[in-house]
Amino acid sequence: MSTTLSVSTDGAAAMLNPLSDLLDSGNAKVYSGTPPANADASLSGNTLLGTCPLSATSAPDTTTKTLTFNAITSDSSADASGTASFFRLESSGGDVHIQGLCGTTSAYAMVMTTTTITAGGTLPIASCTITMP
Repeated sequence: MSTTLSVSTDGAAAMLNPLSDLLDSGNAKVYSGTPPANADASLSGNTLLGTCPLSATSAPDTTTKTLTFNAITSDSSADASGTASFFRLESSGGDVHIQGLCGTTSAYAMVMTTTTITAGGTLPIASCTITMP
């Protein structure tokens, strides 16, 4: 039996704002390959394409069900070539707190201008939003 989760707007904001604080000065790491089952699962055969630093204030406080991150600095020298498929957001201490899919449309939590990454090239992130159900 599956359970449907519904969160009030106030409840969502109460969860998203502390999460944003955890990610201040952290990193967005972008990978190729099949995403692990969840953010706690180990990487398995995934390639780190690049690391993009989050702002000192990763996102402004929200009063809605959506956390919209401040501009994320592009990695100007990508680690490897490949097709970006998912990302992980880490605290400044390296703890993973969020995992999501990336793509080139607003259907994805992380929107990139391209998912085709070339080693030494730019890994560009256009936006990142986390929305509670």
